[in-house]
Amino acid sequence: MKKFLLLFLLISSSVMAAEQITIRDINNGTFAEERIAAARPLSDGESYAQISSDGKQIVKCSFKTGKQTGVLFDANNVRGAKIDRVEGYIMSPDGKRMLIQTNTKPIYRRSFTATYYIYLIENNKVEPLSDGGPQQVPIFSPDGNQIAFVRDNNIYLVKLLYDNAESQVTKDGEFNKIINGIPDWVNEEEFEFNTAMTFNADGTMICWLKYDESRVKQYSLQTFCGMEPANEEYAVYPGNYTYKYPKAGEDNSKVSAWSYDIKSHQTRQLDIPLDADGYMPRIFTTNDPAKVVVYTMNRHQDNLSIYTVNPRSTVSQLLMKEQVDKYVTNEVMESIQFTDKHIVMLSDRDNYKKIYVYSPVGSLQRTIDMGQHDVIHLYGIDDASGDVYFQAAGVNPMNREVYVGHQNGKVEKLTQKEGINSAIFSSNYKYFIHNWSDINTPPTIELCTNQGKTIATMVDNKNLRQKLSSYSLSSKEFFKFTTSEGVELNGWMIKPAGFSASRQYPVVMFQYSGPGNQQVLNSWSSGAVARGAMFCELMAQQGYVVVCVDGRGTGGRGADFEKCTYLKLGQLEARDQVETALWLGKQSFVDKNRIGIWGWSYGGYCTLMSMSEGRGVFACGVAIAPPTSYRWYDTIYTERYMRTPKENPQGYNDNALTRASKLNGQLLICHGIADDNVHIQNSIEYSEALVQADKDFRQLFYNNRNHSIYGGNTRNHLFRQVLNFFDDNLKK
Repeated sequence: MKKFLLLFLLISSSVMAAEQITIRDINNGTFAEERIAAARPLSDGESYAQISSDGKQIVKCSFKTGKQTGVLFDANNVRGAKIDRVEGYIMSPDGKRMLIQTNTKPIYRRSFTATYYIYLIENNKVEPLSDGGPQQVPIFSPDGNQIAFVRDNNIYLVKLLYDNAESQVTKDGEFNKIINGIPDWVNEEEFEFNTAMTFNADGTMICWLKYDESRVKQYSLQTFCGMEPANEEYAVYPGNYTYKYPKAGEDNSKVSAWSYDIKSHQTRQLDIPLDADGYMPRIFTTNDPAKVVVYTMNRHQDNLSIYTVNPRSTVSQLLMKEQVDKYVTNEVMESIQFTDKHIVMLSDRDNYKKIYVYSPVGSLQRTIDMGQHDVIHLYGIDDASGDVYFQAAGVNPMNREVYVGHQNGKVEKLTQKEGINSAIFSSNYKYFIHNWSDINTPPTIELCTNQGKTIATMVDNKNLRQKLSSYSLSSKEFFKFTTSEGVELNGWMIKPAGFSASRQYPVVMFQYSGPGNQQVLNSWSSGAVARGAMFCELMAQQGYVVVCVDGRGTGGRGADFEKCTYLKLGQLEARDQVETALWLGKQSFVDKNRIGIWGWSYGGYCTLMSMSEGRGVFACGVAIAPPTSYRWYDTIYTERYMRTPKENPQGYNDNALTRASKLNGQLLICHGIADDNVHIQNSIEYSEALVQADKDFRQLFYNNRNHSIYGGNTRNHLFRQVLNFFDDNLKK
């Protein structure tokens, strides 16, 4: 007995001696890892550019050595306008100019305005891109002598060889009515892009997508004075931000494609077949001046068509079609690449994602197949050799490796360490920047040859590793189990500081669970708030077992596993989280009566669905910014997985709102009032359902905060409420 007491005291004293993680440390960047800022390969194939750590310079580095070889831009030594900090940059195709991004102001998730400056590298001079106000999505012409950009929903053209003369290309742009050259809210959010215009190959034409959102219904976000920042104009009466947001089953924008002849000033509508309610999710240039590429997709999103279009004659020709069961994923659409000799893309048409290599006219030449493993990301094809470079989950769903698929059919692994390996290749595919981390190790960044040989280590995060060593962090451990339905699920677990197998601990389960998402990855960014899952580690230091399990519908395990939740979002996912809790409750070190669950966005939805699934396994849960009925979410995302409410009433009617009377356990709901993505309508209507079902709950609203709920002290307050709520309900 004395020996046991002594051992307990020794363990307790060592835990007490270690530094303790705080919520403020998590949010103020104490655990932020070192990275390379905005690394981009240059056209010479031997160099890449990056922003210096102080944000003052854009430097040129060698792929051969990793050493700096020059300074492309220095804010302290340029002639012309004063620039305090570089927030982004765009290189011209000929490498002679840059656009320097400053004064960036977010609009939605991917859209922003900024003040751009034209920088001529040769004479070290900066000039404003435009004096007419902030700009969006500037693009260079292929010869680097013209720049097009968007302002106030209209396209403008700047001719650099004519003293930066500016002209207006479109004049019909109007907020909440017509948008030129950039996507509307729902297309930006769910097709994951922010630029909808391009030059043709010889720079004589500008082509773009136009969104007519006149018939799209509006949603208004109420805006208050608030703090950090304060909106003094709303000090007495609140205001409204009203924008177009098409909810499931409602009218979308009418999209069309257009061209503008820079010399003749003639505008033409491009003749592209499109369903009355169809989408145009991308527009690209090609190396042929007579061809631009436009994607179209039907409203069900199971049929992606790729057209080449002549911007002068307006005639289109179908090049390729991708038609699959259920839906085409964004990852497939985003993967498609066009070169002089090939078209390359991913497809899950045969369950696991493979690479398909086509000729320029769309004839299939070969397939790169990883067997029962998904290809995750396509880096590109070297036209000279035919080698295709890509990332795959080639070992298991939790890891990622970088591979090359040779012309002769041989596939070679270029990275050997278990974990998440990713790459940025040089423009000639001779080198790559290799980023690696695992679930317990911060990232390292190396330079490698295209055979996988390490040339130099550029970032090792040694300082962060030393800092972390003083906190006595618990290692995250992977595990798997099989549910009562015979489904094998992957997870990770963090055990408490001073863990003893003879004790029973409370458990907090974190999950996201949305379609194609993965939280169970062998990556430093896995877990709540990323950065080594430090919020999860904080919970472990407070005595919790922290668990994360990817249920059915998540990614990395083929289309059959990912798409099995089709037409019934939240149902299988919730069952799998309940099964996780039941399995945990059978472990000797878990107190089955003290298991909680939480998540953000879709993870909040799955939290509510799991707590009202019927088996009553959760003592409590926290839902942050949750959708509560997908009837209130946007068209593109929701209908991709659910079709429309008219087509699938049964699927839509099984949701958190209709399950409110079945809620079991204590609940905290948190939501930002200015959430433009998952509207606060979801939490307000759900709370009313709980009231009418006579269910007790807690609710926190955050003033003027969006879906990310941040600004000022907001994140510190939010995470403290989450932690305190679990303490109040799991440590009694």
